[in-house]
Amino acid sequence: MSNASPSSRPQTQPRSAYPVFRPITTRWMDNDVYGHVNNVVYYSWFDTAVNAYLIEQGALDIDAGEVIGLVIETQCNYFAPLAFPQTVHAGIRVAHIGQSSVRYEVGLFAEGSDTAAACGHFVHVYVDRENRRPAPLPDALKTTLETLR
Repeated sequence: MSNASPSSRPQTQPRSAYPVFRPITTRWMDNDVYGHVNNVVYYSWFDTAVNAYLIEQGALDIDAGEVIGLVIETQCNYFAPLAFPQTVHAGIRVAHIGQSSVRYEVGLFAEGSDTAAACGHFVHVYVDRENRRPAPLPDALKTTLETLR
């Protein structure tokens, strides 16, 4: 997470570190042969939680918006297993807003837990839908992102 130095050991985060939460219902197919959610599913949850929130807030139009977000970096630290059947709460926050990029941080919490089972981030670079060149963040998106700081 953003508050850790490169040489320090990653730390889980409390619920209070995130201003917005989205529930995610695990699915049977999310579990792997070891009886817990497979690591690749966590990245899908990050993307789903952030983009669903942006769409609901009217900050992202996936069908006709002038800009789209492309993931250029992603990372996750795992602290405790999650498994089907379980409801997971994805906490969302924004660590950095640039001219055309945003670093989102997500904490995944088992229902009823005050500490994250996993914490990670991803960076979107927003680009023009047509030419795929970096584009300034639209005002509606910037306004919504500010609520996640």
